[in-house]
Parts: sequence; structure tokens; C-alpha cells
Amino acid sequence: MIKMNPVQHAQISQKRRGGELEDYIDIHSLIDSTKMLCTDNRHRILHTFWGVQEVIIPIFGHHFQNSAGLSIEVKDLCEKDHLLVDFHHRFIPTLGDFVAAMQDIPTEGLAKRLEKFHTEVIDDPKLSATLLSPLSVTGQLKSLLITHNSWFINTILPMMGKSEAKFIEFDLTPAMFFNPMRFELWMDNGTVVPPSAMKLQDLKAKIA
Repeated sequence: MIKMNPVQHAQISQKRRGGELEDYIDIHSLIDSTKMLCTDNRHRILHTFWGVQEVIIPIFGHHFQNSAGLSIEVKDLCEKDHLLVDFHHRFIPTLGDFVAAMQDIPTEGLAKRLEKFHTEVIDDPKLSATLLSPLSVTGQLKSLLITHNSWFINTILPMMGKSEAKFIEFDLTPAMFFNPMRFELWMDNGTVVPPSAMKLQDLKAKIA
């Protein structure tokens, strides 16, 4: 099975939308940047509508103009040229699908650690909506580990222009949720469907 990389995704965008490879490479590289945190396909937390809406669009905007002078919709590009391609055009997982795989994370004392991190590291109340967005869409407290960690604070927020990187010792890191996360077959290029797509898959099977 062919594994895609940002250049290959950018080539898809260039062929579909015109312009130059460089018009698209930064977006696709950011979507795949979580490979630095987890080297297998569990890394794909930005391959979700949450990732596009809460991370990619705040950084790149809803639209940009490519080198051919055409207006490119970022959401459409992410979905059609990257997310759906990686999952073989079968589905786009939800953030909840990834959080459901985070079953072995210790919950004792987690709420206090997250609250302490939020209070001490996030000094701008305007950032709270972004940082709390995983909880809003999943209802799971452990989902906040996705935004309450050294990577999100020192990489993602500065890219959004919402905060400067902090030179501190972080109590929470991405390893806290990636290491215990179970590898599910749906993460592996659409081999099977995730929980969020099972009903649709059943309906398609009945229609067929």
C-alpha cells in the first residue's frame, strides 16, 4: 500500500487546482507534521474536521490565492487532496474516533493536571475556546491532552499568531496521549471504517 507524503499531496492539489507545488506544500506538511510526535498512523489527529477547522484554517485562512491567481478554499483542499486520499476516499474520521482509541490513559488526577496546566500555561483567556475545543466536540476530558501539551502550545499556537513559544518545563507532552493510544485498523489508510462511519457503512451495504 502506497504511503503518501506532503509532496505527493501537493502534487494532487497542483494538478487539480493549478499553480505551483509551493502553493500547497505548507498546508499538507502541517497536516502531516504530527509524524514528529508519532511515527505510525495514530499520528493523524489533524486528519479530521476538527483539525481542519481548529488548526489548519486559523493558520492559513479560509481562502488563499495560488500563483495562478486563483482563489483556493482551504477546507476543500484539505478534505479532497489530503484527508480523503489518505483514507482511500472511504471516510474522514472524527476527533472522537481518535479519542475513543485513547483507552489506556490514567484518569486519576487528570482533571487537576489539565486545570493546573490551563491556568499556568495559558495566560490569555481568548485562547480558552481553542484549547477547550476537543472537549466541546467529544465530551471527553482526556481529549484535552491533544491541546494541553508542549507541542500545541509551542508549535501550533505560535503558528496561529495567538501566542509566543514558552521557555518552560512542560508537565504535559504529546507522548501522554500518543503512547497509550491503541492502533486501530481504520487508522491504516481506510482498511476498515471508524466508529463514526459504521452506520453509513451499514446503510451502503444494505443499499448495495
